[in-house]
Amino acid sequence: MSLMERMREKARNNKKIIVLPEGEELRTVRAAALVAAEGLADPVLLGDPETIRRVAEEQGADIDGIPLVDPASSPKGEVYAETLYELRRQKGLSREEAGKLARDPMYYGILMVKLGEADGLVSGAVHTTGDMLRPALQIIKTRPGMKVVSSSFLMECPNKELGEDGLLVYADCVVMPCPTAEELAHIAVSAADTARNLCGIQEPRVAMLSFSTKGSAKHELVSKVQEATAIAHALAPDLLLDGELQLDAALVPEVGASKAKGSPVAGRANVLVFPDLQAGNIGYKLTQRIGGANAFAVLQGLARPCNDLSRGCSVEDIVNTITMTVVQAQS
Repeated sequence: MSLMERMREKARNNKKIIVLPEGEELRTVRAAALVAAEGLADPVLLGDPETIRRVAEEQGADIDGIPLVDPASSPKGEVYAETLYELRRQKGLSREEAGKLARDPMYYGILMVKLGEADGLVSGAVHTTGDMLRPALQIIKTRPGMKVVSSSFLMECPNKELGEDGLLVYADCVVMPCPTAEELAHIAVSAADTARNLCGIQEPRVAMLSFSTKGSAKHELVSKVQEATAIAHALAPDLLLDGELQLDAALVPEVGASKAKGSPVAGRANVLVFPDLQAGNIGYKLTQRIGGANAFAVLQGLARPCNDLSRGCSVEDIVNTITMTVVQAQS
C-alpha cells in the first residue's frame, strides 16, 4: 500500500472539516466533489454560491451537500471581524480594517480554523504561499514552543532501502530561505513530528545535512549546522538526531559507519534537514525528477493545519493535500 493510500484510509476513519478559500476555482470545485464522494473530508467551499454552482455544473462535479459560504454576506462576518480586531488591534488594526479583512475568503477561512469551525485549510491554486501564510501567522500562529513555520516534503522513493522502506522526509524545501541555527533546529523538530504523525514513522531518525561530516570541513556554514544540532538536542532530548552529516553518511550504512562511527542516525536516516532553502529545493527536485520519487508537500509548525498548493496543481494534487491536512488535523 502506498503512502497516499495509507493516508486516505486514515482520513476516512476520522473525517475532518477542511475549508477551501478558493471555492470558485474549477480544480478546487472538482477536488471538493471528489473528497466528499470518497469520504476523505467534509469540504467547505468559500465564494459566491451561484458562481460555485455554475462552475460545478460546467465541470460535471456533484457538490450537493457541500456547504457553500459567501464571506461577503455571511452572518458570521461580524463575529469574525471582532475576533480579528481583538487579535490584531495591538498591531494597529482598526475595527473598519478588520471588518474588510474578515470578508476576504482567505482571512475568513483562516478565522474558521481559528474558531474551530473548520479543522484545516487548503489553498494555493490561485493564491501565493505568502497570501495564506500571512493571515495564518497573524491569526492561528505557531504551535506552542515552535518559533517557525516551515515545510516538509514526503518523498516516496522506488529504492526501498532508503529511509523507512523508501520513505524519506525532507525539510525545509519551500518556506525559509536561509534559516538561522535556532530556526534550523525548530525545522528539524517539526520534521520529526511530521514523520511521526503524518507518515506513521514510529522512530524518526533525523540527519542535519552539510557538506561536512563530524568536522571534516571547517566553515561558518558547517558551524551553523553544528550549532543547530546542539539546539535541536536541547529542544527534543529523546529525538534520534545527529549532525553534521553529508548526504551519503546519512543514508548509506557503509559510509555512515566509516564517517560517523557510533552515530544513532548515520546510514539509516529517514528525515533529512537541509541547511538552507536552495539545498532543500534542489534536493527534493533531484530526488523527484532523477530518482523517480513521488513528492508530497505539507506545511508544519502552525498551531492548526493549513497547507499550500502550487498554482500549477492538478485536481489530484488538491485531493492529496486535503487528505494530508485531514491526517494532520487528526494529530
